[in-house]
Amino acid sequence: MRKLFIAAATAVLATAAVAQSDDPYLWLEDIQGLKPLEQVKVWNAETEADLTRISGFEDHRQRALAILNDPNQIAAPDQVMGDLVANHWVDADHKRGLWRVSPLNAYLSGKPTWRTVIDVDALGKAEGKSWVWHGADCLPPEYQRCLISLSPGGSDADVVREFDLVSGTFVEGGFVVPESKNAVAWADRDTLLVAMAEGEGTATKSGYARIVKEWKRGTPWSAATKVAEVDETAIGIGPFAVMDGNVRRVAISRNVGFYESRVSMRAPDGRWVELPIPQTAEFNTVVSGQAIATLVEPLGQFQPGSVVAFDIQQMLAGQSPAPKLVMAPSKTQAIEEVSATDNILWIKALDDVSGKLFALRRQADGSWASKPMPLPGNSTVHIVGTADKQDIAFATVEGMLTPTTLMSVDAAGKLGTVQALPAQFDASNLTVVQRFAASKDGTRVPYFLVRKKGVTKPTGTLIHAYGGFRNAQTPTYLTGQPYRSGPLGLFWAENGGAFVLANIRGGGEYGPRWWRDALREKRQNSFDDLEAVARDLIRTGVARKDGVAISGRSNGGVLVGAAMTQHPALYSAVISGSPLIDMKRYSQLLAGASWIDEYGDPDKPEDWAFMSKYSPYQAIRPGVRYPPTFFYLSTKDDRVHPGHARKATAKLKAFGNQVYYHEYVEGGHSVGADRAEDATRAALLWAFLTKEIGTKR
Repeated sequence: MRKLFIAAATAVLATAAVAQSDDPYLWLEDIQGLKPLEQVKVWNAETEADLTRISGFEDHRQRALAILNDPNQIAAPDQVMGDLVANHWVDADHKRGLWRVSPLNAYLSGKPTWRTVIDVDALGKAEGKSWVWHGADCLPPEYQRCLISLSPGGSDADVVREFDLVSGTFVEGGFVVPESKNAVAWADRDTLLVAMAEGEGTATKSGYARIVKEWKRGTPWSAATKVAEVDETAIGIGPFAVMDGNVRRVAISRNVGFYESRVSMRAPDGRWVELPIPQTAEFNTVVSGQAIATLVEPLGQFQPGSVVAFDIQQMLAGQSPAPKLVMAPSKTQAIEEVSATDNILWIKALDDVSGKLFALRRQADGSWASKPMPLPGNSTVHIVGTADKQDIAFATVEGMLTPTTLMSVDAAGKLGTVQALPAQFDASNLTVVQRFAASKDGTRVPYFLVRKKGVTKPTGTLIHAYGGFRNAQTPTYLTGQPYRSGPLGLFWAENGGAFVLANIRGGGEYGPRWWRDALREKRQNSFDDLEAVARDLIRTGVARKDGVAISGRSNGGVLVGAAMTQHPALYSAVISGSPLIDMKRYSQLLAGASWIDEYGDPDKPEDWAFMSKYSPYQAIRPGVRYPPTFFYLSTKDDRVHPGHARKATAKLKAFGNQVYYHEYVEGGHSVGADRAEDATRAALLWAFLTKEIGTKR
């Protein structure tokens, strides 16, 4: 189990000028500097003036806002607490949301009776803070005391405050963890385990906490005692807890690398015991006295991507039990999500990017019996919650043209519809198909294509992709925000364009092998996969040669940046959100050092040798006409440094290229802090595509 620890936004420029004095745009890395922010205001104003006047902009903004604020939304279970289910709800009247609870039985019947516990908007107004909800952790089995995480402005840094669910108030004199890059877990009702980067010596080079302390109620933080630590070369450290039936397992994860963790669990006698689970395996959960992990490397006869179980009692006794196979995926499958209730292990797998759900129960001989759940086929499935005592899993089922349904499913496969969304658009005139393109090395790359029925002429085509960090990109209902662009794909398809979701290498669509094929020195494979999809769309008459747009965010910013600099004539427009661009300096900016395992270390000549071949910022050169590019991001992003997009914008503009730029003040790495900002972004991107490639030429 890993948590992405967050780097502080203040650690930006100490050695920047010395490190790369030949870069004339280093000054744009000063996140809150007056000069950079003035430049941002100018760029924002230019973009808004240019795109808001495109005919249809306001209509699309208003429609996007209506879709995003539609009261017909899935009320997913954030946490099932005994006989209560909690949910964070956002609508037009509650931009930052309501944290509310309903009796579980009413929720399961599809007729929840909600009681508001915290009105985040009202709380922010009362306290003079721009609070953004970041979750609640309520202590079982009573679920009376909760840890509430609130972020000022949407950054990843949180303030954690103790809350009493019964009285509906924050606990006077209770636990408060100040704004920081923190990870907090209940040890018991009067004790917290806290990992917090709070100054010199407490953070790793990646900017994450390196020490876990045990903090007793009624004592000052200065009296908290250290229970675990990592050195500054690790990624970070954090506590967590999971329920194993009636037993609460408290643990600490030492993230020695981005993809390597050592998990220690507290034994009944108070000892911390490091579990003999491979560092490269992903610790998933516990159930029936077993620690469940997904393998990334082979382990004995078990292949990467397999789920295995280790006996907890034996491990806490100092033994190294042999793992037992729980589930091995087929060649077309990848195990993507693993969760547990008191007696059942729930596994969601992808099969050629379509979702399947399995319920597994441990047998007396230690083997695992698996039962496929009868969810609709050819759909995207996600496990969104569990009810432990009832052995019920909650899963969403959807498709690009099929509205989301929230279903409950028990171990016997009995299904219940908790909530089914009505259609938000007329899909009768649209079609979706899955196709495969052949990459340069012959690899079959799947992609999903949405367009109007009966289309025969090539049109403007938008391809969205990610390609990194084992994150699979699955097709979801076109009005949602899985790609952080709201209903942009819907708007584009309705207007006669084609919308494509490409499942390129680097993601987790086919398990560890699919990820490894674009890792570090193999990164070029992901760029080649995107190129293959684009050329396949042109070859098959879907896309115009002068009408291919590409979209990516975060790691996808590296993708589209490399794509546009390697093939500036192939792509006619580029959308880049919260992007990494300068791969020479990324490891020195905010959380960048934590991603060295994914990309490589640019300060090592042997790594920069392959990174330099694609780093977008260094690849931008004078005399080359690059496609028009739209950068969107947030000043409050304390994960990917805003300097990446700022510097790329300045450099592209200096060489005479068309660049659109929009930086939101709040919102963090996800950009918009509320749905009004999300709607504006969707309309701006629609206007950008309409202007630059259009659906007809």
